[in-house]
Amino acid sequence: MADTFVPRDPDWKARCLASFEQQPICRTLGIELTAVEPGFCEMRLPFRAELTQQHGFFHAGMVSTLADNAGGYAAYSLMPAGAEVLAVEFKINLMAPAKGDVMIARARVVKPGRTLTITQVEVSMLDGGAEKDCALMQQTAICLLPK
Repeated sequence: MADTFVPRDPDWKARCLASFEQQPICRTLGIELTAVEPGFCEMRLPFRAELTQQHGFFHAGMVSTLADNAGGYAAYSLMPAGAEVLAVEFKINLMAPAKGDVMIARARVVKPGRTLTITQVEVSMLDGGAEKDCALMQQTAICLLPK
């Protein structure tokens, strides 16, 4: 299902890129913004041992953080100028260990709204050139307008 969305802000891309550059957590973890389109975002996180749990897989918190950020920017791309975005709810299913070279989160807006936007995020691991699904997230993001 490929929906075509029209952003409410003509400068949506510059706003998204500028916002991403202001995220200390993304810089700290090494998250890369690899694609952003109206209603879509892809982010990647290269493997680092410091981000793993005791079995050597990416920690579930890293999987959730990557998915949450990708979903937020997919939603943010459709919000009006001056808006800010926050996640207000998400549910993540961890389907397989996050083991590999690079974790990839691809987020799509399912239902844009004036206040709430629903996204779905697929998380996969790239390992030796092959991708394997590892998590699926559904997220609700809220559009915060200046007062």
